[in-house]
Amino acid sequence: MDVGVIGAGIVGLAHAWSAAERGHRVTVFERSGQASGASIRNFGMVWPIGQPAGEWHHVALRSRERWLELSKAANLWVNPCGSIHLAHRDDEWSVLQEFHALAPRLGFDCTLLSAGQVIERTPAANPEGLRGGLHSPTELCVNPVTTIRSLPEWLTKTYGVLFATRTAITEIDSGWVTSADGRRWDLDRVIVCGGSDLTTLFPTVLAQSGLKLCKLQMMKTPLQAAGWRMGPHLASGLTLRHYRNFEVCPSLAAVKARVAMETPELDRYGIHVMVSQNAEGCLILGDSHEYDSEIEPFDKTLIDELILRELRAIVRLPDWTISERWHGIYAKHPSAPWFTAEPLPGVFVRTGTGGAGMTMAFGLAELDWSRWS
Repeated sequence: MDVGVIGAGIVGLAHAWSAAERGHRVTVFERSGQASGASIRNFGMVWPIGQPAGEWHHVALRSRERWLELSKAANLWVNPCGSIHLAHRDDEWSVLQEFHALAPRLGFDCTLLSAGQVIERTPAANPEGLRGGLHSPTELCVNPVTTIRSLPEWLTKTYGVLFATRTAITEIDSGWVTSADGRRWDLDRVIVCGGSDLTTLFPTVLAQSGLKLCKLQMMKTPLQAAGWRMGPHLASGLTLRHYRNFEVCPSLAAVKARVAMETPELDRYGIHVMVSQNAEGCLILGDSHEYDSEIEPFDKTLIDELILRELRAIVRLPDWTISERWHGIYAKHPSAPWFTAEPLPGVFVRTGTGGAGMTMAFGLAELDWSRWS
């Protein structure tokens, strides 16, 4: 079968890999010289702990398995570092305790840690006011830029996948696609993985999808000195408001109410803070969430200041110098983990993974190809 994948971000590459493994002839079309969207502008967190119980969590765990397979096959850095949610307030600690009690029934592998046990596992946790933490072993850390920009070469070398870069696909029908320069490709199946582009291909379908755009701001520190390593990913109690797995906890309402009353500016900009550490030892800090009409091309200094303020309350770092700042934009569905459509026979749209592209893409691709094969 001749398969065309539109977009060389993480969702597109995941579908290309799953298709090529099954023996299909695959061409990936990327309008830029290399992918430069949300797939390279994130923490590098593979984050199953953040997905609600059931299918979403199962897909995230399958994605985790695929990342570990890819690490061995393509010699990519993938760190099975796990994660700790830190609680520095009593209401946050109540949520973590409630989630831990429910976790076995929901299918989550996690351990409740005392404040002392948290400090034993990471030198980065701020001990001042620390109530405890929730440790999960399932999270991975990857290098987004390295991964997204090296996978095409590996897919080509290993499976003969073709990459048509600087090729903008502007028209699709069942059995073929054409590019902006008039070239045509005959294909048996087309998977459209356009990320935050909701206007070029099937704009009517995407306009009716409920998808909205989300802008995030992030920062990076230089290499931390003397080989200092943070250990697991760290997330503050603010993240309990963001990830849907915690919605089963009765105490979450108190956390939301307290944040809304004490620090409404965090709700205004959708701020919940996390830290990851890449292979080189740099720390990735973030993030914020602004939607649709609120999105401007200009980043807000205030958002960066708020992120750093909240991070300083929960972590201690050897070097807080900021070496890089950036923003990313992704498409997010208000209720589903991703958006899928088949606007034409043999043409499939896959987008809207929100901020969970690195977590869900490989699992989503496997789910799709297991159904299509």
